[in-house]
Amino acid sequence: MILGLVIAALALVFDQLTKFWMINHVLDGQPVIPLTSFFNFVYAWNTGVSFSMFNNAGTVGVVVLCLVASVIVAALLWWLHQEKIRIIQVGLGMIIGGALGNLVDRVRLGAVFDFLDFHVNGYHWPAFNLADSFICIGAALIILHSLFYPEKKENKEQVK
Repeated sequence: MILGLVIAALALVFDQLTKFWMINHVLDGQPVIPLTSFFNFVYAWNTGVSFSMFNNAGTVGVVVLCLVASVIVAALLWWLHQEKIRIIQVGLGMIIGGALGNLVDRVRLGAVFDFLDFHVNGYHWPAFNLADSFICIGAALIILHSLFYPEKKENKEQVK
């Protein structure tokens, strides 16, 4: 469990530091900084969830999303407490840290700050941040582990 909590704390701190740095030192009020033909830094606020879904729900939406995120984090912490497999602990830690990073934004700022913008031929992937990345990478670790190292089922006698 300690490994997952350390990963969660690192993800949370790294997420919050990069958001602070991007808002106050890199973007500094600029809406877009083009970096390559396919990647920009952008100044974007998301009051909704993934891909800006439920973005127009106002204060009630923020409160509901905070409550839902808190319940999910609590459930993931319970899972982490039970989990013995280290790679799953790492994945859970990344998900928890990312969820907490976005939760901190919602509580402190009323919205999540997103700044990474990938695009191709004028089509933009929804802007995201490191917390979102941690959540996706953590989920991928758990899914890949379950695909390539499925739990061994106990051999039980079948009653015919």
